Amino acid sequence: MRPGPGELLHFSEDPTITVFHPHIAPTAREAGAYVWAVDTHHSPSYWFPRQCPRAMAWTTPDTDPADAARLLGPTITRVHVIEYDWLPTLQTTTLYAYRLPAAAFHPIHEDGHAYVATTTVEPLGPAEPVGDLLTTHRDAAIELRLTTTLWPWWDEVITSTLAFSGIRLRNARPRP
Repeated sequence: MRPGPGELLHFSEDPTITVFHPHIAPTAREAGAYVWAVDTHHSPSYWFPRQCPRAMAWTTPDTDPADAARLLGPTITRVHVIEYDWLPTLQTTTLYAYRLPAAAFHPIHEDGHAYVATTTVEPLGPAEPVGDLLTTHRDAAIELRLTTTLWPWWDEVITSTLAFSGIRLRNARPRP
């Protein structure tokens, strides 16, 4: 599930949204009220149940091949890791994607990890089911790994030369 030309995506477990209003999310680190969306590159980070903690890493041109081999594997370019306890939720959650007009949005930060709009945005059409989330990862050649706890892998990734993202980490098991 990726956006088409001139589109960004918003992922939700709610298939009934007809308009997106700017709001301040309870977990927001930003002060403003926004409608949030992601581009093609960042869409896979949201192929999860909303509350599922996940640690993700991928290669960039600046990645040291030794880091990639050690943390991803010899031929893998992107890995997503979740805890075993979240697998049943991943397997039973129905996730939807809303296609939104890219022209209404601007990057929130220079790294372009997310886009925001400060005005009301109407989807370009009805919500589209993402489908089986395991299959979605497989079809995108993203390795999905299961672990008892995210922390040992995460601690290695954040000190490596890999690009990385952690979402909902506060929902992960406590550090050992």
